[in-house]
Amino acid sequence: MSYSSSPVAWRCGRFLFEFPANQHRRPLVMGILNATPDSFSDGGRFYQRDAGLIQAEKMLAAGVDIIDIGGESTRPGAEPVGLQEELDRVLPVIESLKECGVALSIDTYKPQTMQAALAMGVDCVNDIWALRQAGAVDAIKSSQCGIVLMHMQRDPQTMQFDPNYEHVVQEVQAFLLERAAVIEEAGVDSQRIAIDPGFGFGKSLEHNYQLLAQMNVFTEHGYPVLAGLSRKSMLGKVTNLEVGERLIPSIAAAILAVERGAMIVRTHDVPETVNALQVWQAMREQSTSVL
Repeated sequence: MSYSSSPVAWRCGRFLFEFPANQHRRPLVMGILNATPDSFSDGGRFYQRDAGLIQAEKMLAAGVDIIDIGGESTRPGAEPVGLQEELDRVLPVIESLKECGVALSIDTYKPQTMQAALAMGVDCVNDIWALRQAGAVDAIKSSQCGIVLMHMQRDPQTMQFDPNYEHVVQEVQAFLLERAAVIEEAGVDSQRIAIDPGFGFGKSLEHNYQLLAQMNVFTEHGYPVLAGLSRKSMLGKVTNLEVGERLIPSIAAAILAVERGAMIVRTHDVPETVNALQVWQAMREQSTSVL
């Protein structure tokens, strides 16, 4: 097993999530809520506010820990969305959910959207650019929000054009640690930072599975690790399943990531993921108990 020998805590806005050294708690489940008409996974099913809120209610009933709200698709080749359009998509959803009892996350790389969402009460900023956009660090610095720093090679428009690494695990790890150091030097508490190797963001099939196989490498630095594998093409390519058919591979990938130390699982399929992790947790508790 690859779990840290020291307890880890993650300050996420109004919430403090603690991960004991022996991992006797279920990993956090972050449910994906796409307020977009063109996401790769759900094709705009939750683009309308009311449909999105119904989906959020289902996540809440299933035991979700964090709801990640996004207003811009970042699938390979996706076109950027203007600031006002993104705000119009996400702010009404945030307003409706801000007192729902679980942490809310904004999936954005735009500093202005971060600021608007934080002002409305969001607990986490999940940024595929790892706060590299001008003004992004300043946008989150004075809050207590959690931060998810993700690795991406190039940008969503070009990231899957022949991604190339000499040593993918070492390079992704070095990038994430460098970004965390920059942000801490700006005055951000390290306890607010989580890291994400960015499955599918500028990686080949082989790169993705190398990262999954060696995910324990990312858990050795005191930051909670997020695994975002749900319904991704790396699962479809080995199973020949279409996006909507990838529930079982997604659950399998989530468990593999958790076995290698992931503390946060980002998923489209909250009830099924929660149930799978409850079984994992029950096994884990018994395997570490004194008989």
